[in-house]
Amino acid sequence: MMTKLIPLLLIMLILSPAPVFGQQESWTLEDCISYALSNNLGLQRQGLQTESAVIDYRKSKMDLLPNLNFGSDARVGFGRSIDPVTNLITFKQNLSNSYTLSSNIEVFNGFAALNTISANKFMLKAGIEAEKVERNTLIVNIMGQYYQVLYAKGLESAAKMQLDLSEKQLFRISRMVNTGKEAVAREYEIASQVSADRLTFTTAQSSSSRALTQLRQMLQLDPGTEFNVLLPDLDAILIAENGFNTDSIYNIASAVLPRLKAIEYELRASENLVAVARGAMAPSLSVGGAIFTGYYKVIGEDGDSQASFSTQLKNNNSQAVYVSLNIPIFNRYTASRNIKQAVIRKEDTRLRLELERNALYTEIEDACLNYNRGREEYIAAAANLAFNEKSFDAVEKKFEAGLVDVTDYAAAKTTLFSAGTEALRTKLQLLIRKLTIEFYTTGEYQNIATN
Repeated sequence: MMTKLIPLLLIMLILSPAPVFGQQESWTLEDCISYALSNNLGLQRQGLQTESAVIDYRKSKMDLLPNLNFGSDARVGFGRSIDPVTNLITFKQNLSNSYTLSSNIEVFNGFAALNTISANKFMLKAGIEAEKVERNTLIVNIMGQYYQVLYAKGLESAAKMQLDLSEKQLFRISRMVNTGKEAVAREYEIASQVSADRLTFTTAQSSSSRALTQLRQMLQLDPGTEFNVLLPDLDAILIAENGFNTDSIYNIASAVLPRLKAIEYELRASENLVAVARGAMAPSLSVGGAIFTGYYKVIGEDGDSQASFSTQLKNNNSQAVYVSLNIPIFNRYTASRNIKQAVIRKEDTRLRLELERNALYTEIEDACLNYNRGREEYIAAAANLAFNEKSFDAVEKKFEAGLVDVTDYAAAKTTLFSAGTEALRTKLQLLIRKLTIEFYTTGEYQNIATN
């Protein structure tokens, strides 16, 4: 479902050429997606279903052609039998061998064959769209996990920065303690802060490693493949001031998204299947023809007294043509039941399409509202980060001058850390929401990636 599109990320920002998979150390988002599209087992299975639909469509078209069958049998007779040469009863052991070549074609069957072709054509188109849905879902899931990796690595980087600041202050105070300019208690206080920051950094490292492992598992990489992600320069990303209109986005999305196209094709196919079921109530007409020949020999008699194999095949040749008319009168409710079931399936598909359209409109409306709210959140978070950077610089200078204690310094550093992570979260979230809306208007990952 499109509600899972929230964790999209920076497609058009990471489009470096993909190196050879398995030999690279840092993967871009484009690399991850390209690898998954080529190697994901679930996507390959969906492709097999599409191939099956191709076979069904081809078979329905071939059903319009006449069939052609060849048959042969050989039989040894004992006891009472009919001599096909004299047409008299005989008790002699005999050997008979017959050959048949037959063909027939259905001339009319209530247009069931034509409607079956049309239904299979639309099912094939639905299968192609379903494959696109599966592919896009895979892309969305990868982008979502890629976003989690970027966010986790951003938290790790921020935690490392906090640890470096604390270690710098510890080094400075330790030197001052050695020269007698600071009390040992002050060194213990800052050492405690370093320990807390190291724990935060270790936790962030663990979260980053776990997110990276989950992405690796999602890509189904071979064991031993080196894997890491290439981080984009988030500071270079500009936030646009444009807004989005729900109705205009929906009008485009409803025409291009494969999730709607797949159900629309299924609805067209279900309409044809209703016609197929109704065709069973109509008379059917078929014509055909056959060629027969055979060989007969009495076992134990002199072969010169019986015609040769080739002569008998020629002399015993016969042909036949026939016309077959079948008028259904009573079929134990089978045809009526099939018609009603086909109508129910068609109505169910129509309702499913309406539900999907309603769900899509709701998702797009939420996406547009979330983008507008997210833009305000990011502006506020960016302003808060800028203020806290200046505030921390002032507190740091006062701390180094001995005007504030370790508690105030730690509180300022923690506030700066929270402001930085919140600015990172809101910026990534806003970019993701923007790409979500762009995805709605294209239905294809490639169209976004090349913008």
